[in-house]
Amino acid sequence: MKIRPMTIEDYDEIYAMWQTTSKRALSAADEREQIRRYLERNEDMSQVAVIDGRIVGTVLAGHDGRRGFIHHMAVLPEYRRKHIGRCLAQTAIERIKAQGIDKTHIFCYQNNETGQSFWSDFGFKKRDDVFVFSLDNERL
Repeated sequence: MKIRPMTIEDYDEIYAMWQTTSKRALSAADEREQIRRYLERNEDMSQVAVIDGRIVGTVLAGHDGRRGFIHHMAVLPEYRRKHIGRCLAQTAIERIKAQGIDKTHIFCYQNNETGQSFWSDFGFKKRDDVFVFSLDNERL
């Protein structure tokens, strides 16, 4: 397995993976142009895992200058339980840390027990003191 930075050339393959593994989390923000901008703004932070020329895992990661964020961490079902997710997450967090960012957040759906277990085992702590509020900017 090889872990390497995600590029926009990977988009079709990673988007297909997200549709299989993370479909409920996808939005217009995940269209090619938005992902291209995100990758350019957060150069070399997002990663893909490749086995025999096929992308089998991905993590979209970056920071806002203060905090790191992990989005769309996904591993194809047939490749799970092989430490691919852990390698992807660790690489992304190391890249974020190298930018001087001291904390990383992950958003995880309440009904995603597998994800919650993964992130807890990794060392992330669930916070009960904050809520996420979202606004569709088109409404302004």
